[in-house]
Amino acid sequence: MRTVTTTPSDVDVVLPCLNEAEALPWVLDRIPPGWRALVVDNGSTDASAQVARARGATVVHEPRRGFGAACQAGLAAATADIVCFCDCDASLDPSLLVPFVREVRDGEADLVLGRRRPQGRGAWPAHARAGNVALARMLRRRTGLRLHDLGPLRAARREPLLALGLTDRRSGYPLQMVVRAADAGWRITEHDVPYLPRAGSSKVTGTWRGTWQAVRDMSRVLADGRAVR
Repeated sequence: MRTVTTTPSDVDVVLPCLNEAEALPWVLDRIPPGWRALVVDNGSTDASAQVARARGATVVHEPRRGFGAACQAGLAAATADIVCFCDCDASLDPSLLVPFVREVRDGEADLVLGRRRPQGRGAWPAHARAGNVALARMLRRRTGLRLHDLGPLRAARREPLLALGLTDRRSGYPLQMVVRAADAGWRITEHDVPYLPRAGSSKVTGTWRGTWQAVRDMSRVLADGRAVR
């Protein structure tokens, strides 16, 4: 009897990583069967790279620090038709990307984003949530897109993503992707996803300073359409 496969194949999942050895097993165990995990080690000082390899992931090294630097290195290393992005701090379940990929593959959308819905106390600090709301409003004024979140869980085709020519290498990378995709006429959709308390401490939104830096990076993207280097 022929086996019917319900999980789309030929997918790479980019996982930017900085000292996430504790969370990686949980995340990698939830990568859908047939997909490839690309763990981008962004200068970890723990055993992240070793843990990732032991779990069967492909490890990409990106010495230049920055969320955007790690994401772009993963995108450059990807070979699959569809590329997904997901944090590897156990705040988001990569198995939730299956319907995102199917939507892209079926031609219903060009970029699918996850709208984070906090589950439990501490999942999303108030200052980080406030910054995200402000940026979403700014994005709406800039592009007309009625999005609520600029979260890291997303899926799109690799070649069009590369053609966007993303240049931000810091916190503005996710926003720049959306802005340039909107300017290029992409169909962008958003779906609710549960957002869990992360494992370990946040490198960006866990502090007011980190949130302010992220908001500043993203505001520059919105202001001039170019990214900070």
